[in-house]
Amino acid sequence: MAGNKNKQLETLLKFEQSKEEIASNTLRNAENDYQQNLIRLQSVADYRLEYMKRLSQRTSVGLDGATYNHYHAFISKLDYASEQVKVAMQQAKALVEQSKTLWFKQRQKVQAVEMLAKKRSLALAKVESKKEQAMFDEIATQQFVRRK
Repeated sequence: MAGNKNKQLETLLKFEQSKEEIASNTLRNAENDYQQNLIRLQSVADYRLEYMKRLSQRTSVGLDGATYNHYHAFISKLDYASEQVKVAMQQAKALVEQSKTLWFKQRQKVQAVEMLAKKRSLALAKVESKKEQAMFDEIATQQFVRRK
C-alpha cells in the first residue's frame, strides 16, 4: 500500500512538472513575442525618423505638391503601423502577465507535491527505522536469554 501511494505521488509529481514545463515555455514564448514587438516598434520609429529627415532635406531644395503628399501619406502609414505594433505590444504584455501568473501557480503545485512526497518519504523511513530497531531489540533480547 505504501509503495502504491509513493507511485501515485511520483506520477502526480511528473504530471505537475510537465504542466510546469509547458507553462514555462508559454511564458518564454510570450516574453519573446513582447521583445520582438519592442524591436518592431523601434524599427518603425527609426524608419519614420529617417523618412522625416529625407522629407526635410527634399523640402529645403524644393518639392512639388505631389511628392510632398506622397511623403506625407507614407509617414501616415508608418504612424498607423506604429499604432498597430503598440496594440500588439499591449496584448503581448497582457499575455506575459497572464502566463507568469499561470506558471507561478503551477510552480506552487509542483512544490506542494514535492513537499508531500518528501513528507511521505520521511514517514516511510521512520517506519522502516522503527522496524529495524525492533528487529535489533529482538535479536538483543534473544542473545540475552541464550546467555542465561
